Amino acid sequence: MTSSFNFIILRLVACYLFSWLVSDFKGEFAALTAAFFWAVSSAIYGSLGQKISPLQLNFFKGAIAIALLILTLSLTGEINFSLQSSVVILLISGAIGIGLGDTAYFLAINHLGVRKSLLMENLTPPIAAVLGLIFLGESLSYGAWCGIFITLIGITWVISERTNVAATTDDRTLKLGIIWGILANLSQAIAAILSRFALLESDITPLQSTFVRLIGGMGIIICLLLTKKSPIKSIYSPKSVKQVLAIFIAAFAGTYLGVWLQQTAYKFTAAGIASTLTATSPLFILPLAVAMGDKISFRAILGALVALAGVTLLFTY
Repeated sequence: MTSSFNFIILRLVACYLFSWLVSDFKGEFAALTAAFFWAVSSAIYGSLGQKISPLQLNFFKGAIAIALLILTLSLTGEINFSLQSSVVILLISGAIGIGLGDTAYFLAINHLGVRKSLLMENLTPPIAAVLGLIFLGESLSYGAWCGIFITLIGITWVISERTNVAATTDDRTLKLGIIWGILANLSQAIAAILSRFALLESDITPLQSTFVRLIGGMGIIICLLLTKKSPIKSIYSPKSVKQVLAIFIAAFAGTYLGVWLQQTAYKFTAAGIASTLTATSPLFILPLAVAMGDKISFRAILGALVALAGVTLLFTY
């Protein structure tokens, strides 16, 4: 009887803490949840990337997410919103961040693997800070520059690690992976600045902005696909049911929920805090990698922590 009563009390306390966290730290909670979903979806994309081209993969996950968003917008009554300047900005943000950035990210995964590609995502906040300095005139403190330097050290330390898997990877593949990773992060940083500006300057909701950004991203993806002779090869065969299911789960978690939560974070908390918390995906991927049978070195764990510490320092000082 006592144990049952204690269990009920613990559940009530957990529910209270959860509701307090969601209500008072809505943006921060959304950012951390997005980071977790991105880690899960990235692990799935890592296995799919060997079977489907990055451009096709980006198309399918975008199409699934748009269908889910149309359903959600209809159910919530947010399907109708005015065409304003912020919509154009969000379309451009999606074209750059989702259309180009996600495709480059999938290419980075194919060359570097999931863990290292996710770790390189920590470059997005420093790049965004530097872009803000150049184009918006936002000054950076000495502490912020130290944060950028520490982030680069952590990422470089892990990327340069030679494991048994990495030993079979030639230098050209490694360099291509780093280039694609940098391009992905540059695209995401530009998209984040545009998205944050559009959300602050309008009354558009995070759900609506997610939909608009995906439309912009799909526009670029379709244009790139049309340049190929056979742009979209069918994956709907009896042998690929698991593959289709994997794409749906990854699109649901990483694109539909992940991007929606990211936009929520940009709406309800500072861009620096949102960027820092969404950059924690490399920490979430570590236990997932262990569960999938991967051996994680101490250097990989420490490097991820160093990179995250650098990102945190960037927005603390």
